[in-house]
Amino acid sequence: MPHVEISHFPAELDATARARLDADITAAVTRAFGVRDGAVSIGLAVVPKAEWTEHVYRPLVSGRAEPSGLLRRPDY
Repeated sequence: MPHVEISHFPAELDATARARLDADITAAVTRAFGVRDGAVSIGLAVVPKAEWTEHVYRPLVSGRAEPSGLLRRPDY
């Protein structure tokens, strides 16, 4: 605990970009939740653009309440 799942359009992340993303997210999560870095897990889920609304926006964004269910709402 905690687990962060990132859904995103297809994108190539080289080793440096992946390491930076890992470090940045882990630092933010450990600071916010007061846990050690070994307790944090991060998943990456590639979602084709054509499937975004069906698989991400509708189930995970549009119907969730703030602030407990959705920390940040997109501007689209």
